[in-house]
Amino acid sequence: MTKLIGYARVSTRAQDVDRQVADLLGAGVRRDDLYTDHGVSGARAGRPKFDKAMDALEEGDTLVITTLDRLGRSTANMLDLAKAFRERRIGLRVLNLGGGDVDTGTPMGSMVFTVMAALAQMELEIKRERITDSVSKRRAADKDLGGRRERFTPSQVENARRLIAAGEPAAHVARDLGMSRATLYRRIAQAEAQTWITAQD
Repeated sequence: MTKLIGYARVSTRAQDVDRQVADLLGAGVRRDDLYTDHGVSGARAGRPKFDKAMDALEEGDTLVITTLDRLGRSTANMLDLAKAFRERRIGLRVLNLGGGDVDTGTPMGSMVFTVMAALAQMELEIKRERITDSVSKRRAADKDLGGRRERFTPSQVENARRLIAAGEPAAHVARDLGMSRATLYRRIAQAEAQTWITAQD
């Protein structure tokens, strides 16, 4: 007897899968046949519950997801999955793809899936391009780029340098500061270079 296997995923543990689960149950997936990954990015290869869902699928079964991005971010990855489904004679049903319910078990559904996977990848590339362009413009204008703020003051770096000069292992000093040894050496070198430049003025 063929089955519907449902899969839901959220990228962070702060999110919940309630809406996805409700939609999958509404589409006819039994709760016992529903697999969910929490705090797992679509870009990651390792998705434990997705792997279990794939193992549970048998010939004639259908994997049901709410949106295409639950499968992954890469067009190549999604198309590889679609190919694997065809080879195993497994269907893929996306509840909301292009505003409708698409089932790759039909010729039209298979074509729509291929096109939408390519569009999803294109949209991701456009977003990356915009972010890169924005960062470049802010950097050129010497503006704050945001992100993680500097956590270590010049005096902390200077104290670390003195400890190392006094014979304290650099690895221990770096660990106490919460940075890698390579980062600590780089900070010390930067501080020494700045001191030298100031002395020349």
